[in-house]
Amino acid sequence: MSKKIIVLIITSIIGLIGLSLIQGYLIKNTYSLKKKFFIEKADKVVGKLDVHNSPLDSINDIWGEIFIKELDDYSVQIVDKKKVLNRLRVITDSLNPLFIKKYDKKISSKNLPYNLKFHKTLKSIIIRMEGKSDTIFKADNKEQYQLFGYDFKNIPDLLVGNSIWQTKRSFQKKINTENKKINYNLYFEAQNYINIDDWNAIIFNEMKGLLVLSFLIFAFVIGVLFYSIKNLITQKKIADIKTDFINNITHEFKTPLATLSLATKMLRKQDDESQTTITKSTVNTIERQNIRLQKLIDQVLNNSLGYKEITLKKEQITIKVYLNTILDDFQITLKNDTVTLKREILETNEMISLDNFYMTTAILNILENAVKYGGNLIHIKAFIKGNNLTISIIDDGIGISKKQLKYIFDKFFRAENKEIHNVKGLGLGLYYSNQIVKAHEGVILVESEKEKSTTFKIKIPL
Repeated sequence: MSKKIIVLIITSIIGLIGLSLIQGYLIKNTYSLKKKFFIEKADKVVGKLDVHNSPLDSINDIWGEIFIKELDDYSVQIVDKKKVLNRLRVITDSLNPLFIKKYDKKISSKNLPYNLKFHKTLKSIIIRMEGKSDTIFKADNKEQYQLFGYDFKNIPDLLVGNSIWQTKRSFQKKINTENKKINYNLYFEAQNYINIDDWNAIIFNEMKGLLVLSFLIFAFVIGVLFYSIKNLITQKKIADIKTDFINNITHEFKTPLATLSLATKMLRKQDDESQTTITKSTVNTIERQNIRLQKLIDQVLNNSLGYKEITLKKEQITIKVYLNTILDDFQITLKNDTVTLKREILETNEMISLDNFYMTTAILNILENAVKYGGNLIHIKAFIKGNNLTISIIDDGIGISKKQLKYIFDKFFRAENKEIHNVKGLGLGLYYSNQIVKAHEGVILVESEKEKSTTFKIKIPL
């Protein structure tokens, strides 16, 4: 598996994890909002039950009157804290069945779609006498002192408020045959909790549509991603098989072609007088087509290599001499007298390190393309800018459309040109040129305007 596919898979997994976290965060926020709304709604229902002069409020008045007398005894040290709390327990336990009965009657009238339970738990009892505070009870995490309502475990999220009772108490008490006036301030705080059977399930049921939709979208994204990566890997395997097939078949062609070449050379060595004109013509034709077929096979073999697989044999070359030699040789091969080469090559004797054979092949491929696609004037520029040699090859041919320009260096790509029908080739020349320039750590760029001109720029570090 190639590094690009591995990077794509890793990136996709990271993207999926990111999408999962975002989706999870949004679902969590939605759950929190729905829970908050649900609890507020339940709290409002409970709050409306405990109104002034209601049956529930009258029960509070009853236990309050009894309990205040117990505090009076505590304030004059007749009873201790433990007895006060035990007495409070007895009072609330005796009144709690009546509280629950009246609560159930009230809550049933609301026709709620869920079972809403309620209870009060004691948080603290503090009295203040003669400028000193005395804490009779203070709740902690280990102890839950329930006053009224159903018995259930407190959940912090379901705390719906506090009930505070503050009063200034003043009474007469006979102590040691002497009537004394006793004053103290009472601070009594309780916490109100609600509980709903399966309240989490109710909230999740309300979110059912969102959860199903989120799951389907996530599954769809995973499916599309899996299908895309699977297809990509399959295409890569097919491409590798195709490349191996081309390499193998072209190598297999080499042996019979070499034999055919040897046979034609042997026929040529025969006495010319013993050969008829038809025989000579046939031998020449076989030799030409054999050479052409060998060149095509060599081109396929060479173009199966990527730039990382090309082994360069660099040497120091004088730029001016090197480019002029290439252009002189190319000029000789031109069969069309109408094609003109215009040169604008630097006159100084700067040197560059490159592979003579490979770079010559890359430049000739571009020059041959310019001629193939109707170029009559080919302008070659070469100059040094910064630490780079730039070679520009400009032709006045039919140009390349913007749509096809981005594929120009792809393997086996050939631009569609209705104006020219006799252009032959495998669509490998520019791909090969690009790989050669990349192997030299350079870059090849192309600019073109349809029906006007095309410019190829080769930039190579000195």
